[in-house]
Amino acid sequence: MRFLKAGCLAMGLAMGATMPAGAMTLIYGEAGPNRGVRAEATQWFVDQVAERTGGELTIDVNWGGALFSEKAAVQSLRDGVADMGSVIGVYFPQDMIAYGLADLPIPNPDPWVGMKAVDRLMRENEQIRENLARQNLVYIGTYTTSAVQVGCKGKTITTLDDVKGVKIRGVGAYGKVFHDLGATPVDMSVYEAYQGLDTGLIDCTQTYPYLVEALKFDEVFDSYTEIDFGQIGALGIMMNKDSFDMLPPEQQQALLTAGEGLADEFGRILTDANQRSVQILKDKQVPIVKISDQDRARLAELGDKYVEEWIGRADAAGLDGRALVDEYTALIAEYTKVRDEQGYPWATKAD
Repeated sequence: MRFLKAGCLAMGLAMGATMPAGAMTLIYGEAGPNRGVRAEATQWFVDQVAERTGGELTIDVNWGGALFSEKAAVQSLRDGVADMGSVIGVYFPQDMIAYGLADLPIPNPDPWVGMKAVDRLMRENEQIRENLARQNLVYIGTYTTSAVQVGCKGKTITTLDDVKGVKIRGVGAYGKVFHDLGATPVDMSVYEAYQGLDTGLIDCTQTYPYLVEALKFDEVFDSYTEIDFGQIGALGIMMNKDSFDMLPPEQQQALLTAGEGLADEFGRILTDANQRSVQILKDKQVPIVKISDQDRARLAELGDKYVEEWIGRADAAGLDGRALVDEYTALIAEYTKVRDEQGYPWATKAD
């Protein structure tokens, strides 16, 4: 909140003659760099807010962890270190318990479907809104990693039995399932995976399609296996509630509307990036393997216990975990039907 006020004062003094009357600047904290698919979508969001408010509400994004690291985001936003910023739910299993639903191994490989389902749940479910409000937070919009896949060097995963004995980087419930299949888990970030594969520290890594291009994984992958095993979807924009409440209703709505549109825009960006990455692998003749439907069903069964664990933790936090899972899976089915019957929104607009 103090950054919103300070930003307004500083901008008013420096640019008072050119800024619209009543203009405000929100300070946004982002741990990631100003490049890549998520940065592109974040800039789209920033531009949308400015456009929808006639320039009266602007957002100053501080990239590269200049304000806080990814592991300090929630506390920093609650305390008003920034007015808003990006939050990665896996780093806050208790604070972001409700958002963590989007990280569960619930079958759905489509990034747009996943984002629309998560966004609707976070935006409309009253118990989630109240849970965030108690933390002085407001949900604005969401991103996703897209489907969980596996890339390897010196190995090829053609069936789930091939995972046994493999040194693999895995995250969250997905890493636990790999361990249940007999893999040796290695704790490292996805940004360290290139070196890990190159040096033999790991044989395989949990990955997402667009990262092939972004992190140059095509240089170290000898094989790529499409397991389409859920998504890491608890990744989005949260805002300090005090800062949000200070804004006039029309500016609040501009933020919420732009945030809701983020799922469509990032879906478009991510779909294009995923297709480019897969094509890069094909051009380099890296084998692309698809596991069988039977193995995919087995993955879902192995993931069930981690869904049940989450339900128990959600219940302990005062949420109705089972109801949230049921609502989320119903929304996945709803948006899958929308996609199948109407296509993606960006494809429809282009026609």
